[in-house]
Amino acid sequence: MAKGSPEALKAAETSKASAGSSILYSQKIAPYFFVLPFLISFAVFFAYPVISAIVMSFQEVLPGQVAFIGVENYKDLWNPTFLKAIVNSSKYTIFSLCILIPIPLILAVFLNAKVMFAKNFFRSTLFIPALTSVVVAGTIFRLAFGELEGSLMNTIVTSLGFEKQRWLGKEHLAMLTLITLAAWRWIGINLLYFMAGLQNIPKELYESAEIDGASTWNKFLKITMPLLKPITIYVFTISIYGGYSMFTESYMLWNGNRSPNDIGLTIVGYLYRNGLEQNNLGLGSAVGIVLLVLTFIITISQLKLFGMFKKEE
Repeated sequence: MAKGSPEALKAAETSKASAGSSILYSQKIAPYFFVLPFLISFAVFFAYPVISAIVMSFQEVLPGQVAFIGVENYKDLWNPTFLKAIVNSSKYTIFSLCILIPIPLILAVFLNAKVMFAKNFFRSTLFIPALTSVVVAGTIFRLAFGELEGSLMNTIVTSLGFEKQRWLGKEHLAMLTLITLAAWRWIGINLLYFMAGLQNIPKELYESAEIDGASTWNKFLKITMPLLKPITIYVFTISIYGGYSMFTESYMLWNGNRSPNDIGLTIVGYLYRNGLEQNNLGLGSAVGIVLLVLTFIITISQLKLFGMFKKEE
C-alpha cells in the first residue's frame, strides 16, 4: 500500500478515530471528561469572582482609581452600622430557622398521612407563594404592613381593639414583618423537600412499628426523624444561606436600602450601600468576604454538630 494512497489515508484516519475513542472510553480519563463542564463553570462563576473579590478587598477601588491599601477596608468594617447589619441578619436567620424547619416538617407529615384529604390542593396552595416574585411580594407586604390606618394589618389590629402600629418603623415589628414574609414565601419550598424525603421512607417500617404497638408519636421520633436527617440538614443549610443572603425583601419593604435607624439593614444591604451606591468596590468586596467566611464557619459548624463528617461504621 502506497504511503499517499487513499487506502493509507483512510487507515490513518481510522487509527486516529479509534485512538480518540479509546481515550474517551478510558476509565481513567472519562470521569474527568464528564466533570469538565462543572469544573469550567465553577472556575468561571465562583472561583474567579471569589479570588477577584479577595484581591479587591485589599484595594481602594474607585472610579478610575485602584490602589492597594492593605487591611484598611477590613478596619473600616468595625463600625456600628456594619455590626448592626450582622445582628439584623443573624436575628433574621435564627427566627426564620425556628419557623422554616418545624412548620414545613409538620405540614409534610400531615400531608403524607393516609387520612389526609385534598392533598394536591394543599400542596399547590402552599407552594404558590414561592412562584411569586420577591419584588411583587415585597411591594404587597409593604402595603399590607403600612402605617396608615387603612392598611390591612392595622385594619385587623384596630378591629381587635388595639392601636394602629408602625410596622416598618419599630425594630421588633420590622423583624416580625420580615419573618412573616419569609415564612409566606419559603414554607412551600421546604415542604416539598420534606415531602420528597417522606416518600422515600419504606412503608413497611411503619407497618412493622404498628404491629409492635408503637404510637404515632413514637413512629415519628424513631422512624420519621432519623430517616429525614439528611433532608433536614440540607434544608437547615440552605435556610442559613438564605437568611444571611437576604436583601431584596428588605429593600422592597422599605422601598430602598434606607430603613429607619437601619432596622432593616442586612449584610448584603450594607455591601450594596458601599459597593454600588457609594461606588466603593473595595469596601464592598471586604463585606462580601466577611459574609462568605461567616456563612462558611456557621455551615461547617452545624454540619459537624449534626455529625455529617463522622464515618459510618
